[in-house]
Amino acid sequence: MHEKKIKYIGSELKEKLIGVTRVCKVTKGRRYFSFSAIVIKGNENGIVGYGFGKSKEAPDAIHKAGEQAKRNLCKVYISNGTVPHEQESKYGGARILIKPASDGTGIIAGGPIRAVLEAVGLRNVLSKSKGSSNHHNVIKATIKALSFMRDVYLIAKQRGITIKKVYDG
Repeated sequence: MHEKKIKYIGSELKEKLIGVTRVCKVTKGRRYFSFSAIVIKGNENGIVGYGFGKSKEAPDAIHKAGEQAKRNLCKVYISNGTVPHEQESKYGGARILIKPASDGTGIIAGGPIRAVLEAVGLRNVLSKSKGSSNHHNVIKATIKALSFMRDVYLIAKQRGITIKKVYDG
């Protein structure tokens, strides 16, 4: 994967709970319940991470997911409140398409994709989820697509040329 994991020393990360699932294991004597949680954390300025946590109690699962999300943070390039270019990504059976949008469009996305895009701090984006609607895979595919984004300045620096030459070809 192309994710650029970063260490973030800030307390202004906003946490968004995507879902809590109750799992039941039935044995001969009784039923055992456990919980799993999905959490997105971001600073709404280009940094986002996700975490999955499991525990016997729901609050513990949410806390574990939040801690894991802090460890999985990655940097996303934002240009004028939208993504720099169109990007497609796939994780498992989930396929994600993210496109830049003009000012005033808003976030056109559903479910977990919207939560990730809001946590990153994007304001104008078009997106489409194709294939599987599994929350885990959709989140991973979205963050994978966002981690592949590059802005013009980064491309120019990597190629060792000026920005004018990037546009001219």
